[in-house]
Amino acid sequence: MVSNIRSAVFTFGLAAVLAVAAAAGARAGGSDYAFEPTAPEIKKGDDVVVTLRLVHKPTGKPVSDAVIFRTRIDMGPDGMADMVSPVEAVPSKEPGTYAFKTDLPMAGRYQFLLAAKVQGEPDTVQSKVILKATK
Repeated sequence: MVSNIRSAVFTFGLAAVLAVAAAAGARAGGSDYAFEPTAPEIKKGDDVVVTLRLVHKPTGKPVSDAVIFRTRIDMGPDGMADMVSPVEAVPSKEPGTYAFKTDLPMAGRYQFLLAAKVQGEPDTVQSKVILKATK
């Protein structure tokens, strides 16, 4: 009798632990998403359009309808973080991609910092994309 009660308690406890673990694993976090450049290099110039893809890392699928609420582009990777360019969102051509118009006045590496909310996710997606501008 005592053995049956212990077995039932153990089974119930194990089921509860597994249910909590499954629920925690089903919820993605902000770190499960990343912005990626659609092109490895971009020509320098004014009013350059930079297109990024937002990807859900576990599945590799693009994510549409994210709300991007913070952007910044600068030359931090080349030691010139003070060299900031304006960023303006423009319409993108493909689902899961996000396009931005900016100035890349000189050849070199730029970092594009973004913060976005993905529908249904409680965490903010924060991403840093390194771009290379060429002559």
